[in-house]
Amino acid sequence: MNWLTDYVRPKLNSLFSRRDMPENLWRKCDNCGQMIFHRELSEALHVCSNCNHHMQISPRERFNALFDGGAWIETPLADAPADPLKFRDQKRYPDRIREARANTGEHEAMLVARGEISGLTTVAACQNFAFLAGSMGMAVGDALLAAADAAVAAKAPLVVFCAAGGARMQEGILSLMQMPRTTIAAQTVAEAGLPFVTVLTNPTTGGVTASYAMLGDVQIAEPGALICFAGPRVIEQTIGEKLPEGFQRSEYLHEHGMLDRVTHRHAMRDELAVILRMLMRAPRRITGDLPAPEAQAADAARAG
Repeated sequence: MNWLTDYVRPKLNSLFSRRDMPENLWRKCDNCGQMIFHRELSEALHVCSNCNHHMQISPRERFNALFDGGAWIETPLADAPADPLKFRDQKRYPDRIREARANTGEHEAMLVARGEISGLTTVAACQNFAFLAGSMGMAVGDALLAAADAAVAAKAPLVVFCAAGGARMQEGILSLMQMPRTTIAAQTVAEAGLPFVTVLTNPTTGGVTASYAMLGDVQIAEPGALICFAGPRVIEQTIGEKLPEGFQRSEYLHEHGMLDRVTHRHAMRDELAVILRMLMRAPRRITGDLPAPEAQAADAARAG
């Protein structure tokens, strides 16, 4: 055994070798290019501190910020047929599903949960744009129907966070059939006399916009969200004209009467708490800090 070769040299190499920085510690803002540390971005709910751009956020992170104390129960969902049309383009459809599951850690593009928002039991469904662009296939249709049934069973309002590139092309006509199915889900909640609130995030497009996304009793959008059926580029190429500034963004739609509110992500939980309590005819929630019982008793003794 050579002490210099086997021990000293590796030790020196480890001290002076360049240490690679993990790639996931910093995130570049899609809008302004600002580099944001991952912990700061997570604490800000994926809103850029420089330009206020609302980046995409996972359903689990959204539920943690939405429900009281970050406590919620995931609703189990049935499996949809894996490859009903045996579709293949550059990759087989099952391979794309397998890759999306590995990248996101989720089984499908929609997650359903039940929890409390300011003490009010609420069922929420959220699309995951990172999972095949949040596309609406049979699994998403099944998930929304399950969310509607869960809301009716719990006599609770249903809140749906939309984020999708439209219908899932690999499921063809079966994907388009989810438009009437999800419309039925919204109608089921309405017939039970329960609120159905949609929150449109960036982007909400295609068949999702043409179905349940625009059927909410109250329709809220995050700032700067693209909300449309066909995108601006397609429309410009079709009509041969330049579209107005901000066309199809949430502020433009709100200004033209297609949305009820445009709400910052940081204020979304409080906004939903007020709206849901009002629609459920529940007592107004108490805000502010109440004095501790000991302090209250001491004040009463001094006043007496």
